[in-house]
Amino acid sequence: MELTPIQKEILTALINLYRERKQAIKGEDIAEVINRNPGTVRNQMQSLKALGLVEGVPGPKGGYKATGETYRALCLFEMDKEIIVPIKRNNELIPNATAAEVSFTTVRHPDLCNATVHVLGDIKKFDIGDSITIGPTPVNKLIMRGEVIGRDDTENTLLFIIQEMISLPKQPVKYYVKEFPITIPATATIQEASRILVENKIHGAPVRDKSAIVGIVTLTDIGKTLAEGKTSLKIKDIMTKRIISVDGELPLYEVIRVFNKEKVGRLLVRVNGEFVGLISKTDVLDKIVLY
Repeated sequence: MELTPIQKEILTALINLYRERKQAIKGEDIAEVINRNPGTVRNQMQSLKALGLVEGVPGPKGGYKATGETYRALCLFEMDKEIIVPIKRNNELIPNATAAEVSFTTVRHPDLCNATVHVLGDIKKFDIGDSITIGPTPVNKLIMRGEVIGRDDTENTLLFIIQEMISLPKQPVKYYVKEFPITIPATATIQEASRILVENKIHGAPVRDKSAIVGIVTLTDIGKTLAEGKTSLKIKDIMTKRIISVDGELPLYEVIRVFNKEKVGRLLVRVNGEFVGLISKTDVLDKIVLY
């Protein structure tokens, strides 16, 4: 179905407003969004109703609603349940917006990779030069970062240069965990613990009291203790007793959020309530595919 540019703008605004408000949309609200005269919108609505693309809702809370044909006319899929693919502008989340489709326009150029993103939501705040972040997507957990180089309000799309793409593995963290080949006895001295960490080229390790894990100690903890002149303390006296752990079934991309939230460099992993290993930020970075 061939639609005029203003008809596409009206239908796009109608869909975006309905997604946000979940009720019929008045013509005046559409006119405000697309910066048009309300009379112009009302006139266009008569044509769109005749085409079966909108339906009128009478009453004080009435207005217009899109039909299933509207989505097909705009080459969109209507979904009962949709997963929001977040979009950020200059590191700020765009509310009530989701990436409906991303198409690569340039992939063979040795220095450039351009793409267009069809957005459900308001894109009018985007300007050329803004940074854009899309994702993670629901299936392959893809995140794209780049710079906006164009905007088409009629199609509600953005053209951007892709500067980075990251694919976050979906496998549970238990598949990436390091088992406990190295632990430090709770009764070890600072010198003994330092030697274990340095010889194994690691920054930290779980602390073991008999068969139980009771904490974590790092070279930072040891360095701070030495700087304070407390050289006679045991590891059990300086270790971090608050053990931050994650369930082994947690997807790896969710573990990244735990790292960021807790501001730690390593996490213990549980399976059936038992600690089975350790994962660090470095381990996660090794599994992320960068392009």
